[in-house]
Amino acid sequence: MLSIHSTSVELEGVPTEIMVQGFADRILVLVTQLGKVGNLIQASIPSTTPLLSADLDEDSTNGLPAPPAAIQLTPLLGGASSEHLQTLHSLYAAQIATIIWVEEAKKMAVNRRSVVVGIALHRDADERNTFHGVMNHLYRLVK
Repeated sequence: MLSIHSTSVELEGVPTEIMVQGFADRILVLVTQLGKVGNLIQASIPSTTPLLSADLDEDSTNGLPAPPAAIQLTPLLGGASSEHLQTLHSLYAAQIATIIWVEEAKKMAVNRRSVVVGIALHRDADERNTFHGVMNHLYRLVK
């Protein structure tokens, strides 16, 4: 995934930009409804940590692969204004990274790169619908 993949969609009535760019050592994913990078979080897991089978997506209740327990989230830039938003941003980072890792594994990628996620979301949007909308569109970008 060396090229830039991006899409612009409307989620809960709010224009939302999703961009994925691969680099040699990591992958950058930006999700913004505010036109800026927002809070940057790096997600990584040891290369020896097994990912759950890609077949899990079909069995999972929400259609998303479960993030591995060994995932490490590191804040890089910015911060959430509340504990709730910090938890929400961590959830986005963990889920986005897991989707990237599962899709790269399907493509037989040898190295498991860290994923840096930038998140800048409107506070008024329905969190659950926005989350699932972002993940669905991310899947379309990386498949």
